[in-house]
Amino acid sequence: MRIIGHGFLARSIRPLAGSHPRVVAFAAGVSSGDGVAEDQFAREAALLYDTLGQCLRNGRRLVYFSTSSAGMYGLRHGAGREDGPARPSSPYGRHKLAMEEVIRNSGADHLILRLAYPVGPGQRPHQFLPSLVAQVRRSRVRVHRGARRDLIDVRHAVSLLESLLHEDVSRQVVNIASGWEAAVEDIVGHIEHRTGIVAEHHTVDVPAEGPVSTERMHGLVPKAAEMGFGPSYYRQVIDSYLAAVAPSSPA
Repeated sequence: MRIIGHGFLARSIRPLAGSHPRVVAFAAGVSSGDGVAEDQFAREAALLYDTLGQCLRNGRRLVYFSTSSAGMYGLRHGAGREDGPARPSSPYGRHKLAMEEVIRNSGADHLILRLAYPVGPGQRPHQFLPSLVAQVRRSRVRVHRGARRDLIDVRHAVSLLESLLHEDVSRQVVNIASGWEAAVEDIVGHIEHRTGIVAEHHTVDVPAEGPVSTERMHGLVPKAAEMGFGPSYYRQVIDSYLAAVAPSSPA
């Protein structure tokens, strides 16, 4: 596998680099939906166009990492499904949907993965969980009441990717998520519990987000049922992250 990118996601899939020689994993995109300048989107698009051209010439399959956040599916009541309408609610979501359309119309073999909120050591400080942990450690945290986040251990995300490639899944869009969203207040509460820090909360009410459907993922990768996904899974993800970035923290 050829991996394009040097960030958190690219590093996380490096264990697959020695396998799947006909696959190109595009992990060089914008890593956050907040405060992104248009030139960053333009750079990702230009690199993607070049990569698609190479894939077409060499007969390779492109794996593209998109998003299953509210930025893609919008604020909804039902579960966000790959075969349902996408109503991007942010420039980031609109950009990702546009890139998906470019890939689908390119003629190149491809697999599009709409990731939830992958978590693991080595993430950038501005990303969701590292940012919350840093705020709690500073004893002052901004809580978006009403927001919910589907956290997934990046190791599980990589394992699901490997299974999809092993099963030769192509020309599909697949949500990669736990299927269980936790309220941000509960995520902050668990971080406080594990670190032993009670932070000052500054609460902002935001519209509630709907869940993400994982029906297609489970149909394609039956072993996903053995990964421990469930209503308390987010606590396991947080515990693993805290243990990796600060082993001396209270457990």
